[in-house]
Amino acid sequence: MYYEVQLKKTNVLDLNGNKIKEIELPVIFSYPVRKDLIRRAFHAEFTASLQPKGRDPMAGKRTTAYSFGINLGLARVPRIRTSGEAALAPNTVGGRATFPPTTMEKIVERINEKEKKLAVISALSATADKYFVALRGHRATFDVLPIVVSDDFANLGKAKDVLEALERLKVSEELERVRNGIRIRAGKGKMRGRKYKVPVGPLIVAHDVKKLLPAARNIPGVDVIDPMLVSVIHLAPGGHPGRLTVFTESSIGVLNKRLGGVL
Repeated sequence: MYYEVQLKKTNVLDLNGNKIKEIELPVIFSYPVRKDLIRRAFHAEFTASLQPKGRDPMAGKRTTAYSFGINLGLARVPRIRTSGEAALAPNTVGGRATFPPTTMEKIVERINEKEKKLAVISALSATADKYFVALRGHRATFDVLPIVVSDDFANLGKAKDVLEALERLKVSEELERVRNGIRIRAGKGKMRGRKYKVPVGPLIVAHDVKKLLPAARNIPGVDVIDPMLVSVIHLAPGGHPGRLTVFTESSIGVLNKRLGGVL
C-alpha cells in the first residue's frame, strides 16, 4: 500500500543562530513514530552491551561437611565432622546459593536488521516533532525542528565555543535544566566511579567529530555522535523518542544515504 508523504522543511542556521536558508528534509524525517519499534530496538541494543554474570559452580561447596543422619536430636543439615558447624546447605553461613545466576541465562533480546533500521528512522522522525521533544521534558525555545546548523559547527575545538554556539541556537535553557538536575546517586554506585546522575541533554550529530567530540565531552548532558553510528540508544534514551538533537547540514545527507534506501 502506497501513500503520499509530505516532506518536512527546516531552517539551516549559522553559528550565531541566524537563518541562512531553508532545506527540505529527507523522507526519513517524515516516517511515523513507532514507539513499540523504538522500545524493542532499544532493549535489543541495550542488552547486547550487558556482560553475562554467573557464579563459580563450586562456590560454597568446598567443604568436607556431610549430614550425620537422623535420630541424633540434630537438624539434618550437612555438618563439618570436627566442629559440628553447619555448612554446604543454602541456609547455612558460607553455604551455596539457592538459585545463583548462571552464564547460560538468555539476557540478549534479538531484533531483525531491517526492524532496527526502521526504529532508527522512526527515532529520527521524532526529533523533528515538537510534541515528542516536549514530552521528554526538553526545554528549548525552538521555532522549527530539528535544529540544523551549518558545517562550521563541526570545526569548534573548545568547550566555551561549543557552549556559546549552543546558547545562540537557543539551547541554553536546556543546558541549564541539565545542570540543575545533576544529583548524587543513591546507592553503592557512589563508590564505583559513578557518583553523579546527569540528566540527558541535547545530542549533536556531526559529519566530522574529530574536533567537536573532545570539545563537548565535558559539557553535562551533551553527547556527540557520527551519523554513521547514531542509533536508538542515542536518539531515544530509555526507549523514549524525541531527544533534542542538533544536526550539521552534511550529517543530514549522510543519514539519508545510510537509511534512505530502507523505506
